Amino acid sequence: MDELIEYAPDLLAGFAENLKLSAVCGVLSLIFGTILVGIRVSPTPVLRAAGTTYVNIARNTPLTLVLAFSSLGLSDQIGLVFSDEPSTNGFWLVVLGLTAYTSTFVCEALRAGINTVPFGQAEAARAIGLTFLQSLSMIILPQAFRAVIAPLGNVMIAMIKNTTVAIAAGYLADVAFVMKDTFDTTGVSIPIFLGIVVAFMVVVLPIGFLTGWLAKRLAVAR
Repeated sequence: MDELIEYAPDLLAGFAENLKLSAVCGVLSLIFGTILVGIRVSPTPVLRAAGTTYVNIARNTPLTLVLAFSSLGLSDQIGLVFSDEPSTNGFWLVVLGLTAYTSTFVCEALRAGINTVPFGQAEAARAIGLTFLQSLSMIILPQAFRAVIAPLGNVMIAMIKNTTVAIAAGYLADVAFVMKDTFDTTGVSIPIFLGIVVAFMVVVLPIGFLTGWLAKRLAVAR
């Protein structure tokens, strides 16, 4: 028990890193996923093909390989460096890989929401002279977001849990790495493991309840 108390600050600091990764990747994934869905439903065939190819490849590639590519491919081979500080550079490499991966699921969730919007609304937008981007941003996407609040919440929950594989990109500050290091040092495993499980549940359960409530509250009547 003394070991648990001794290593508690390190575990809390590691968990805080996971939360920081989740916040940054969540915002960036929503932004890039929204841009990506615009490409996926674009009237330009080349853009649609490019978006479809990227989404299909990224979604069907294991996240650990995406993160490893961010570190070994983009950083070590190509020379992409965000900072001279290893921990900061590792953080942003994880953000890059996790955002590239998660944004594809955001894109597909939004595309499903777009499919719920009556086609006549897009035709009416064109009839009054709105461009594709104008109709997408002002008419279609607002309704699509309302239709997929719960699925987007599930994507964010999965993304939060996925931060525990940040070590694949060489980031050694997240709670999973700190937990393993603590196991090796103290020999104590089950109490620490259960504590971290509870910590993640405290974060993800409210997100699930909130997005479920918002989905019902903001549901679009058809």
